Amino acid sequence: MKKHLKLHIIWIALIVLVALLIDFLIAQGIITQVYERTLVTIFINIILAVGLNLVIGIAGQFSLGHAGFMAIGAYAGAILMMQVDGILGLLLGMLVGAILAGGVAVIIGIPTLRLTGDYLAIATLGASEIIRIIILTSDNITNGAIGISGIPDTATWSIVYVFVIITTVLVLNYIRSSAGRATLAIRENEIAAEAMGVHSLKYKVTAFVIGAMTASVAGTLYASYLGVVAPKDFTFQKSIDVLIIVVFGGIGSVTGSIIAAISLGILNTLLQPVGEWRTIIYAIALILVMIFRPSGLLGRRELMISPFLNRQKGASQK
Repeated sequence: MKKHLKLHIIWIALIVLVALLIDFLIAQGIITQVYERTLVTIFINIILAVGLNLVIGIAGQFSLGHAGFMAIGAYAGAILMMQVDGILGLLLGMLVGAILAGGVAVIIGIPTLRLTGDYLAIATLGASEIIRIIILTSDNITNGAIGISGIPDTATWSIVYVFVIITTVLVLNYIRSSAGRATLAIRENEIAAEAMGVHSLKYKVTAFVIGAMTASVAGTLYASYLGVVAPKDFTFQKSIDVLIIVVFGGIGSVTGSIIAAISLGILNTLLQPVGEWRTIIYAIALILVMIFRPSGLLGRRELMISPFLNRQKGASQK
């Protein structure tokens, strides 16, 4: 009990220290507005990648529809924030977006999650494109291809940071719950899991819905921070960008996704001055990592504090 309490205190202290450090760097002008936007982009990518990792890495379902759920959250948030001011509008938009994304995920997930491999990837990609086309053609609600601008910029870096913590803790708690362990069993061997009485479709759909709702939350924060959304922001390329982060960090590792989102965000920013060469260098860096670390930076491992504390305790007892 004392060990768990100590771990929780250490994690809370680290979270607060990171927030204080960022606040200090912004106050000192070291993190400029440009870098702050990069920071928020990294935070949003963390939310997206952690949610997608639950679907791909934990449930073992290859989904390419994450951009569609992000679009639902972005547009639901944008429309409601234009009607309701302040943090209430942001939270209301986030709630409605998450409920809509969750409902759509159930409708899509029940038939498509019976498929496997490439078939599932194509089905989720198709569903994402359908969502985008509906948004594109609903001129009277979404303003079509022009998108929605002038969205209140309620979301600050600190609000986005809080939701990074909330979504990550929720996903980690789900993975460590009995439902999460059943989901892991399905990933390892679906036939064996079903033979043991695990309802595979139920747990696969649950993971898919949680992933969709986290993507929707990321979409609402994205819309509020940038103040503008358009269908072109949620194309197939956006789903691929999130997938790259998941693969780069390690499929099945939540902390790997966080490290990958930060690393790729920083790399992308550092390569901005080289212009056209940025994409080439970025691609080469990804290829090199995949050659030397084919399972990603962390594979399926998680970075944890408890082994470090155990080593310290062992050393003090010698």
